[in-house]
Amino acid sequence: MLPKYKKVGKVLSVSMIAVLSLSLLAACGKKEEAKAPEATDNSAVVATYEGGTITANEFDMEQRVMKFLYPEYAQMMDMDDFKEYLVKQEVAYEYLSGKASEEAKTAGVKTATEQFDKMKASVQADQWTEMLKAQNLTEQNIKDYMTRIMTVIKDKETGVTEDAIKAEFEKNKDQFTTASVRHVLINFTDPKTKKERKKEDALKIAKEVKAKLDGGADFAEIAKKYSEDPGSAEKGGLYEETPVGSWVEAFKEAAKTLPLNKISDPVETEYGYHIMKVEARTEADFTKLTAEQKGSLKSQLAAAEIDTFMNSELDKIVKEVKLPKTEKAEEGTKGTGTEGEQTTEPKTDGSTGGTDTKTDQGTTGTDKDAKTDEGTSSK
Repeated sequence: MLPKYKKVGKVLSVSMIAVLSLSLLAACGKKEEAKAPEATDNSAVVATYEGGTITANEFDMEQRVMKFLYPEYAQMMDMDDFKEYLVKQEVAYEYLSGKASEEAKTAGVKTATEQFDKMKASVQADQWTEMLKAQNLTEQNIKDYMTRIMTVIKDKETGVTEDAIKAEFEKNKDQFTTASVRHVLINFTDPKTKKERKKEDALKIAKEVKAKLDGGADFAEIAKKYSEDPGSAEKGGLYEETPVGSWVEAFKEAAKTLPLNKISDPVETEYGYHIMKVEARTEADFTKLTAEQKGSLKSQLAAAEIDTFMNSELDKIVKEVKLPKTEKAEEGTKGTGTEGEQTTEPKTDGSTGGTDTKTDQGTTGTDKDAKTDEGTSSK
């Protein structure tokens, strides 16, 4: 497995469940020239592994499905090292699904069907048809891919114990602790002029806001008037019953520790200063987790098992990879050094629990390190 794409592997496997419909909506309008499917696969073998092969046509199908489900990785698929990672990942799931138990295969089909139906229902019918057409795919192509992934996950889940789930919970309590927080954000960038604001100037405004709140002003009204977070200002600065793990670190810690209904001092994040008030907080309790929440933890542990396989066992399984070089990738290196120098690290870890990506002026989000500069929606 290519170490630089370690995080991507987690996203392209377990995290699929949580982000499919969101990724799909971003795929609209991104058409590619359709490639006619062949009845008989006479294409070259691009990867050989213990017990099987991957052909050029099979890998092409894998890439088209990936572009359909994860359009954010489309550009990276022109990179030779990323393509090598993808074909090795395809080998891993083909190999592991082939060795899965019959119970896991049955569960994989069931779960994949459920997730597919939810995904399709989240998109308008004509939009769905257009998206399939853009990548020259059928619904069965998508189902087959999802079934393979879910079969491996279900197989790995069979070895997960209750004690292991509890230990995973203890490490990820922030996924399940929720809080209702009001805040006023004073940005480090003036939203009107788009010019950078000095920290001392932002802090001065934040302290003036706090003084008004300490003097008895209504928080919701103050937020509507002063907050520069468009995602919450019109709601009186309120984020209601939100997992604290979805917020950037300083905001998260304040949401976890502030006494209820106390007006905070200015809390600095990379986006600006926040005046906060925690109105409610529900501490995580393992005994109160729903079956769905425990299932999420179980899937995370299964993902860790798959990740371990990819890091320590996959190279022993793969015998040969023979992918043709991408002309575009080669041209892109002229005068700029090696391919490795022009490759950018993908931003991933969009977790099933949605705890790692931060957006909306440093408060909420769904994927690690993906912080937006303004507003509440990711770019």
